[in-house]
Amino acid sequence: MRGFASRATVDQAWRWIDGQTACMPSEMVALDDLADRVLAQEIVSDVDVPAFDRAMMDGFAVQAQDTSGASAYNRLTLTIVGEVLAGRQFPARIRTGQAVRIMTGAPLPEGADSVIPVEMAQSEGQAVSIVAEVTPGKHVGRIGEDIACGSVVLRAGRRLRPQDVGVLASIGIAEAAVVGKPCVRIIVTGNELVPAGSRAVGSQVVDSNGPMLAALIRRDGGVPIYPGIVPDDPASILTAMRDRADVVLVSGGSSVGQEDHAPALLAEHGQLDVHGVAMRPSSPAGMGLLDQRLVFLLPGNPVSCLCAYDFFAGRAIRALAGLRGPWPYQSVRLPLARKLVSVVGRLDYARVKIIDNQVHPLAISGASMLSSTTRADGFVVVPQDSEGYPPGAEVQVWLYG
Repeated sequence: MRGFASRATVDQAWRWIDGQTACMPSEMVALDDLADRVLAQEIVSDVDVPAFDRAMMDGFAVQAQDTSGASAYNRLTLTIVGEVLAGRQFPARIRTGQAVRIMTGAPLPEGADSVIPVEMAQSEGQAVSIVAEVTPGKHVGRIGEDIACGSVVLRAGRRLRPQDVGVLASIGIAEAAVVGKPCVRIIVTGNELVPAGSRAVGSQVVDSNGPMLAALIRRDGGVPIYPGIVPDDPASILTAMRDRADVVLVSGGSSVGQEDHAPALLAEHGQLDVHGVAMRPSSPAGMGLLDQRLVFLLPGNPVSCLCAYDFFAGRAIRALAGLRGPWPYQSVRLPLARKLVSVVGRLDYARVKIIDNQVHPLAISGASMLSSTTRADGFVVVPQDSEGYPPGAEVQVWLYG
């Protein structure tokens, strides 16, 4: 076995990725399927919301001047001339001394300028006693108060939330242009592997990387393609690498050993632009192009696979899917409970736990122990020019969520 002649820095790998990625072409998607998609074009409303002045409370539509001086000790009486419900129009104009019983969301009758809440009025028959005064416009939602015609409602690049879909529905949008989802072929190799859901026997190992990668790809806006474990031979791996997809991920066989076929195949049939990265874990990671498609070589050890995906493949998939920012995680800054040791010359991915608002390092090594990531609350990235951090140092923790 030979080692790596040299290793790229993480920054060099990122620059290569950023130079290879642009948003996928847009596609039109129906309103019901827009949640979690990324807008390709800004949305401008061609209507006012609401389209009419409306009551914001149940009560009585009145002219504000008719309530001047009203109080619990000075009740003013108005004549009820009708009722208006949501979705209906009152057919007449109300005049001084009149009131219309009105429900929340109903159009304000012509001539009225305010609403007396039902709690501030007492009705009996065709008369209502007002016990508080209101000013013009009180408890009234004005035309365009929520959304004005001609205004930008949502900007391109936004990942749509459920409430965004509701806003689009309110302005009559039936479909919208969104960034296409990249299709990502997952290739998991290893003759020792058995499918997820199986029980390992003897020296067998259950495939955990395939399901994990599929979930990560969905999180990052991609569509995973994973028909199952690929036999650990060059012909089978190359055939799978050439399956129809926008991105190819190869998990396992990414290093420089005798059974590590993927790097040689990529170098022979495409281009291997990065192989070996100065980081721990995930140092055997690689990337390149095959038939003009991005190919990422991810280590087989599960923690290394997760780390290499988040640092490299995930960054590319998120960019293709139109998602902003290099990381899908929120972060916090907190002090270390004890020192975090690293080595100058490589970047370290340190899993950590947060206890009483202090950061407790769990592990940097242990690339095969995936459970270390489930025990951890997140990770700290120690840059390659650092020997680590002393106790009490404030560090940025990326939270797994």
